[in-house]
Amino acid sequence: MAICKVGPFGHPSGKIGNMVFYMLKGQPVCRSKGKPGKPSLKQKANQEKMKVTMQLLKPMKDFINVSFKLESEGSLKNPHNLATSYNKKQALTGEYPNVKVDYSKVMLSYGALEMAAAMKVSKGASGLNLSWDSGIVENGELDDILMVMVSHPTKKRASSFLNAAKRGDGSCFIPLDKEWMMAEQMEVYVCLKSSNEKLISDSIYAGNLNGAPESPLEKAEKEHYKATKARFDQVAADYEHKRMDYAEGVIGTKAFRYLEKEYQVLKERLKHLPGKPS
Repeated sequence: MAICKVGPFGHPSGKIGNMVFYMLKGQPVCRSKGKPGKPSLKQKANQEKMKVTMQLLKPMKDFINVSFKLESEGSLKNPHNLATSYNKKQALTGEYPNVKVDYSKVMLSYGALEMAAAMKVSKGASGLNLSWDSGIVENGELDDILMVMVSHPTKKRASSFLNAAKRGDGSCFIPLDKEWMMAEQMEVYVCLKSSNEKLISDSIYAGNLNGAPESPLEKAEKEHYKATKARFDQVAADYEHKRMDYAEGVIGTKAFRYLEKEYQVLKERLKHLPGKPS
């Protein structure tokens, strides 16, 4: 049941049929509620994209609440909504059901503050070393604060450093206190915010450390290539042996022609088959 607090022509609050009415940031909102039907292929693809995006951003909540705070002010969207909207559209690659994150395209902040140039990241004994150009810029101050996000995708976790250093420092050390952190995949992002927190820069992708594990699709492709290559090696050896006999006129059977056809097909297939060792 819905209630109209300001009379019959006011915005209701509650449920009417399969519609739910409520207020969001001072704005009246209405959404449908009910059991959904069987999803279409397009809906399944959208659901997977949302799932992959949520897995990426959920561990980054503390960072995103700060990095997208300025942009969300005065809108109906919260910081997480903004981060989800951009990265779902721009930071994913692949087609359903093999959607994955393109980490180089992930954005964790938008703003007019000038980002530091020549950002570099490397592994230390128990953390990360970051360095950048600490010179004076046209749109920024030396006391701008460096924010660092280290994503650990294989663990579905992230490490936020909201006050890592100042622009003028030119370098900093990011401690990682878990042993597994130094061995697992790391994706590093950096942005700057002004000391009065009224400005923020676009985030930049500082890079990957420790590489990335193979996806299920990549593993399957490698296994398929390996099996195909093993069959080709077997057929090739048999073909070369019998081809010599065929040249001497010993073999001229249908079985040999089938063997020759399989050899040619497998040879051509291996040229274009994904999963070949690099």
